[in-house]
Amino acid sequence: MDYILGIFLLLLSSILVNNFVLSRFLGICPFLGVSSQVTTATGMGLAVTFVMGLASVITYLVQYFVLVPLGIPYMQTLAFILVIAALVQFVEMVLMKSSPTLHQALGVYLPLITTNCAVLGVAIINIEEQYDLLQTFVHGIGAALGFMLAIVLFAGIRERLETSPIGKAFSGFPIGLITAGLMSIAFLGFQGLIK
Repeated sequence: MDYILGIFLLLLSSILVNNFVLSRFLGICPFLGVSSQVTTATGMGLAVTFVMGLASVITYLVQYFVLVPLGIPYMQTLAFILVIAALVQFVEMVLMKSSPTLHQALGVYLPLITTNCAVLGVAIINIEEQYDLLQTFVHGIGAALGFMLAIVLFAGIRERLETSPIGKAFSGFPIGLITAGLMSIAFLGFQGLIK
């Protein structure tokens, strides 16, 4: 029972308390680049969720069944990047076939998931925290859902800001950065939720 509660708290913590974008400041490039519309932000969030969840599990297996037995755990970063790159290529091929409009809307940001530090960060954090396989998967999915929550909320706010009267000096990217900062401060309110 304590293990199940721990899994639930890990999920909740990775979504709200330790949000990769707004608390750990990882994955900022796609967060700022693909958040001008809710539809593209949702598509990016789903793609990152798929990649981050699978990458968490596969990198766990690579770490403990390949790198450690061979005595080369120092190759962790290189191996993890290769796994992430392969998964992103798979997602890109699926999106190209199933949703060409979303694939075109995501543009250059879809291949950038490969270098998204949030995806690599969650894989490395899973190993550093010594999570088991289920915890690794839950943490990966939770981090991805937290990323998706942040990017969709931010996109919704940015869509509203497009029709708001904003001074010329703040229009565009500056108001986006101010909004992201305010969202980050709001998410700091979750810090005492889970200890």
